Amino acid sequence: MRLPVMPPVAPMLASPVHDLPLGEGLLYEPKWDGFRTIVFRDGDEVVLTSRNERPLTRYFPELIEPLRSTLPDRVVLDGEIVIVGPQGLEFEALLERIHPAASRVEQLSRSHPASLVAFDLLALDEDDVMSEPFSARRARLEKVLEHTSGAIRLTPATEDPELAREWFTRFEGGGLDGVLAKRPELPYRPGERVMAKLKHERTADCVVGGLRRQGDGPAVASLLLGLYDDAGTLHHVGVAASFTRARRLELADELEGLVVGPGEEHPWIGPAGSAEGRRPGGQTRWNAGRDLSFVPLRPEKVCEVAYDHLQGDRFRHATTFRRFRDDRDPPSCTYAQLEEVRPAELDLLFNPPPSS
Repeated sequence: MRLPVMPPVAPMLASPVHDLPLGEGLLYEPKWDGFRTIVFRDGDEVVLTSRNERPLTRYFPELIEPLRSTLPDRVVLDGEIVIVGPQGLEFEALLERIHPAASRVEQLSRSHPASLVAFDLLALDEDDVMSEPFSARRARLEKVLEHTSGAIRLTPATEDPELAREWFTRFEGGGLDGVLAKRPELPYRPGERVMAKLKHERTADCVVGGLRRQGDGPAVASLLLGLYDDAGTLHHVGVAASFTRARRLELADELEGLVVGPGEEHPWIGPAGSAEGRRPGGQTRWNAGRDLSFVPLRPEKVCEVAYDHLQGDRFRHATTFRRFRDDRDPPSCTYAQLEEVRPAELDLLFNPPPSS
């Protein structure tokens, strides 16, 4: 493979904002919830690399032929690998793809095929276009993908902030993370946070069911969060981990009195725990080799956290700690408080109905 831009390349990133940016010429795009990838094509050779610059090609064999038949012979582009199901984007199905067995990957590629949504261009033919303004790269990309559909799509884009706000609210139920804002003059800057992203955020009151220490010291690395189901089972639903060094030490002191002692019962440890409930510490291929031990805490403390959205019955990403809620009774912290968002038909993003 000999291209003007060679792998690996760190993708350009975005910084979070609390409101939709406004400005002349700003271009808005949906923020897809998938695997970020840089696509390199040189003739028959196609290489996919991940956000952390690792190879992805073998995990998505069903994309290779569509990329060969759709893209120019020599091209490098930035995009997102997604799997779309009946209820919208299925991130869990993407995680299942990172499997050591080629036979399993092949089976999943047939039962849950992936798509690629492209949104930036890094090289075309003999030209490295990363120094060109985004408006020019977008225009080139639109020509490259002018007649594509199916597995390879061009992300929608608009200069209309009201349409961007509509995308933000209407398609959340389909799994979109939010919207991105890009300046028209922006060159492609690998690994730098130079775009803006507006993401969905909600709050929930959760039971603090445990903690993990930072190294061998007393400082708290993360709080383990739980919610009760209708049967009264406490399920581990995620973590809160964004604390300053000083706050980590303060939390160690504040929570020391809740540490479960020898012989005490806890819903996440020992035979007293329900086999039905989700517990922390399960080993997967994503965390193999990591120390997942935790300090159980009596489920008597409630905290409010901010989160973006759910993945099944747990938080999709780490949450942001807001405050302790000493006014809340732990058993009242149930799944019922979480807002459900109706799935949306994502195809409407690519094929909107004609305006009246």
